Amino acid sequence: MARGKKSQNNVDGLIDKLVGINRVAKVVKGGRRFGFAALVVAGDSKGRVGFASGKAKEVPEAIRKATDKAKKSMIRVPLREGRTVHHDVIGTHGAAKVLVRSAPAGTGIIAGGPMRAVFETLGVQDVVTKSQGTSNPYNMVRATFKALSNLQSPRQVAARRGLKVSTVVGKKDTKKSEQDNVESNTNE
Repeated sequence: MARGKKSQNNVDGLIDKLVGINRVAKVVKGGRRFGFAALVVAGDSKGRVGFASGKAKEVPEAIRKATDKAKKSMIRVPLREGRTVHHDVIGTHGAAKVLVRSAPAGTGIIAGGPMRAVFETLGVQDVVTKSQGTSNPYNMVRATFKALSNLQSPRQVAARRGLKVSTVVGKKDTKKSEQDNVESNTNE
């Protein structure tokens, strides 16, 4: 089965995407027992996303287990305008390093492999990512989730610092900034 190709819309409004399937083996006295491990990402396309892996003797059962666990382990991610992340962030897990950058409208999801599944289920429309190190899907998904969990909205930053949101964002009063420019030019 191709990686990242399977996605389903469920009755509860959640989207799940299959990131990868591995065949695993347990060595026993009489030989090897084979099973399957599935990595699934689930989200609601509105800022909530989760991931999990499931193991079973058969592929459909492993996917079902992973999907159920992913739905239970969802996190909320603050999005700017419901389409991109608020600021650039880096996440690492093991040898995987992931850089997630906000992007202007119309950019699309520029992400490879497992990261694309995370952002599609999250509901992000514009993002630029870069992965370094390992291409192991498990570590890439974990690094992406660590990066997403480090995201903070301007409202959260303002509350933590005890400031107004407009101060944190840096939007200045244009008339005041024009007066400052005129005063600085006259002083020279």
